[in-house]
Amino acid sequence: MEGSSKKIKLPIGLENDDFSVFSSLQNVKKEWQEREAEGQLSVDVAHTDQDLIVVATMAGTPPEKIELHLYNDLLTIRGERTPPVEAGASYFYQECYWGRFSRTIVLPANVKSELAQAQYKNGVLVIRLPKAEAGSQIPIMVIEE
Repeated sequence: MEGSSKKIKLPIGLENDDFSVFSSLQNVKKEWQEREAEGQLSVDVAHTDQDLIVVATMAGTPPEKIELHLYNDLLTIRGERTPPVEAGASYFYQECYWGRFSRTIVLPANVKSELAQAQYKNGVLVIRLPKAEAGSQIPIMVIEE
């Protein structure tokens, strides 16, 4: 079969010699890399008999830059840290993360979202989420047809 070429069947709208789908993927990858990186927030999740307690350290984040969202069993914490060193400074070491960050946590228990409380003091965010009463179990009868 020397000298013959095999046609490859591609999805509708793409010609065999059209590699635009691949260059598009490269462009998307480049765009993602060029976007400002978003850091991940470290958290502790604890509980008492009454509450779930979420603790996150956010030194350098002003309170007005903190967002909290609670949707069903997902808690999302977002914020932004602004570096205290002026732009253009040269670093000997740079280990601290500055910029936007976020973290979404799947809560391990049902909570009463309307009673949630958050306190931010000395760079530490503490969120208290009262546990919801466990729902009563309802037996389900299986009917054979």
